[in-house]
This record gives sequence, C-alpha cells and structure tokens, in this order.
Amino acid sequence: MSLSVHSITKEYGTQKAVNDLSFEVSGGTIMGFLGPNGAGKSTTMKIVSCYLAPTSGTAEVCGYDIHKNPLEVRKHIGYLPENNPLYLDMYVREYLQFVAGIHKIDKKANRVKELIDMTGLGKERHKLIGALSKGYRQRVGLAQAMIHNPDVLILDEPTSGLDMNQLVDIRNLITELGKQKTVILSTHIMQEVQAMCDRVIIINNGSLVADDPIERLSDRISGEQQITINLLDNNVSLDKLENISGVTQVKATKDGIIITSGAQNDIRKEVFEQAVASGWVIIEMKKDEISVEDVFQKLTKETLNV
Repeated sequence: MSLSVHSITKEYGTQKAVNDLSFEVSGGTIMGFLGPNGAGKSTTMKIVSCYLAPTSGTAEVCGYDIHKNPLEVRKHIGYLPENNPLYLDMYVREYLQFVAGIHKIDKKANRVKELIDMTGLGKERHKLIGALSKGYRQRVGLAQAMIHNPDVLILDEPTSGLDMNQLVDIRNLITELGKQKTVILSTHIMQEVQAMCDRVIIINNGSLVADDPIERLSDRISGEQQITINLLDNNVSLDKLENISGVTQVKATKDGIIITSGAQNDIRKEVFEQAVASGWVIIEMKKDEISVEDVFQKLTKETLNV
C-alpha cells in the first residue's frame, strides 16, 4: 500500500479532531477525502505529511512510518495545503529552483522547466509570486508539491481560485497523475469528486462514515440499485424481468421500465440477456445514480444541521 493509516487519533484538550481513523490507499488511485468543515480532514493530512503528530496511532507512506522515518515519509509525499504558503517576494522559476534544491534534485533546471510546462506557468515564470492571481498561485503550489516526483500527492482544495479553463487543465493533470501515483484529493466541489475520483472516504466529527468506490456510494444510502430501460416496444410482459434473480420491483413509467434490485445486485447483464432471449430491442439502458453531493449530505447532515 502507498498509504496506510492505523487508528489515528488527534486530541486538543477534550476535543477529538480525529477519532480512531483507519484506511489504506494503493497506488494508481485518486481518493476523494471529504467531510464538512471541522471534520478533521486537514488534521489528518497534516499528520500523514508529518506536519503534525497524532495523539495516538500511526501511518505509513510507501512502507515508512511517520514516527520512525519522518524524513523518508516527506521524500515520498507531495503536499499542497489549503492555505498554500508561498514566498511572495520570489519569482516563480526562482522559487521552484529553490524547492528543487531542498529536495536535492539532479538537473533541477530541467525539472523546473518540466513542471512549469506541466502546470501552465510558462507565461508567468518571470513574475513575482506576489503579483500572481490566486489561480496561478495555486499552480505554483501544485508545481512545488510535484517537483520531487513523489509517490503520494496530498492536495487540499487544489482548484481553489481557478477559472473554468484553468480548472479543466488542472483536473486533467490530476487525472493523469492518478494513473501512476496515489492522490488524496480534498475538495468541497462535488463535481470534481465525481469527475476525478476512483474512491471516496467521508469523515464526520473525526470518524469514518463512508469508504467506497465512487460507483458504489449511492448504494450505501439507498440500499438498492435502479436501472431504467427503454425498449423499441415498451408494451411487453414484465413477468420475465420480475423473475430475474435479485430484482425486487419492476415498474413501467412514461420514462421507461424501472427495475429495482438490492444494493449488491448489478442486474444489467441479466436484463440484457433476457431482452436478447425475448427478442426485445433495447434503445437505452442506464443506471440511476444518487449524486456524491446527496450522499455527502445524508451522511454528514448532523454536522451540516440539515
């Protein structure tokens, strides 16, 4: 595993910011790390990045323990914190060369140029960071997080302040990075989670409330799956669909035939096979999804007071 978190707890006096949190993430995964404000997301990311010590528990990054090998952990992690601390009186290229020097990167000029091109900073490379817009400062922060080619990227609100075109570019970049690296993505923009993430962890009041592949999140709160099919001729007997194993309900509506099954039963293959056997022509088949935003609100509504 690229990242393993074992029973981490962080206390501030009588308050538990993180409460016995455990999870694992393998390489080649983009994991959405979600929760309402104050849920413990940033605290967890700071602990994993060795910026903050836990009260109890531990974590391992690429096999290195945060207590025993903090320097090795830092070598394998790229971290973009939410507040994105930068040296505003340094030029973009100067700053990235400075960060590359800290990481003792060979041929740092080549690596800096590569990151400037990758993050779209070419036109801004000779500017003072303090003169950049918030969106370009985010790009600088992302470039410094990736400069040493880490195995694990922890990104806290990485698209904050970006305009639509910049947002699409950075989304595409993160998606590409996620094919080889472990990416932990914390964001309040649920469309980003839906677009980029393979898996989602949701925490509330410091505790884990969901850990699922993105496509299984809706099943967690609905307890069932629904598919809608449209046939060339919808006036067919529904008995054959009702007899498919796992089906709990079949209903004909103006939008098509809605077939409901248990949360663990993806029946699309069986429905297609039944249509072929019965000579039905399927025009459309779609799985009805509950949005990530709906799941998030359902699981954290105590904190959100809704």
